[in-house]
Amino acid sequence: MSAAAPVDKSKPYFPLAGSARDGWSNDEEATATCFCGAVQLKFPTQGPGVVETFVCHCADCRKITASMFASNFSIADRHLTHVRGRENLTAFGQSRTIGSGNTMTNHFCSTCGTLMYRVSSGFPGMSILRIGTVDDFHLHETKLKPQREQFVERRVEWLHPLDGVKQVEGTYNPEN
Repeated sequence: MSAAAPVDKSKPYFPLAGSARDGWSNDEEATATCFCGAVQLKFPTQGPGVVETFVCHCADCRKITASMFASNFSIADRHLTHVRGRENLTAFGQSRTIGSGNTMTNHFCSTCGTLMYRVSSGFPGMSILRIGTVDDFHLHETKLKPQREQFVERRVEWLHPLDGVKQVEGTYNPEN
C-alpha cells in the first residue's frame, strides 16, 4: 500500500469526494455540493454574505450529523444561490429539542441524504451550511475556519478545544 501524496493546503484543493466533479471557487465565491451531486449551492466566501463560522457540540448537531460535532458557516440568504437541485431537497423541522425553542428546519438531499443547510426561526434571513459540503477543501482551512465553538460543555472529553477559537457555553449570543 503506497502512502498518500501530501496535500498543498495553501491553494484550492478539490479531492475525489462524492459524485459531482463541477465544484469551483474563486476569490469571492464557491460551491457546496451534496455527496451525489444532485444539489449544489453557490455562496460568497467572505462578508457581508458570510455571517460567521463555528463548531457546535449541541445534542441536535451531534445527532443530525452522526458525529460528535458540526462544523458550520452562516450565510445571509440574499447571498445564497441554489445552482441546482432545490426541488431535490427534503425539509424536516422541529423545535422540541432546540434549547431556544425556535424551530430548526433541516434541508437534506432526498437522493443521498446529505444535510445541506439548516434554517432557524430565530434567525430569519440566514441559512446555516455545513463546512464539509464545500467543494474546495482549501476553504475549510482558510476563509471558513471556525471562529468559535458553542455548547462546549457538551463536547466529548476526548476532543480538545480548537486553538485560538472563542469558547462559548450554550448557544452564542452576539449581544453578550
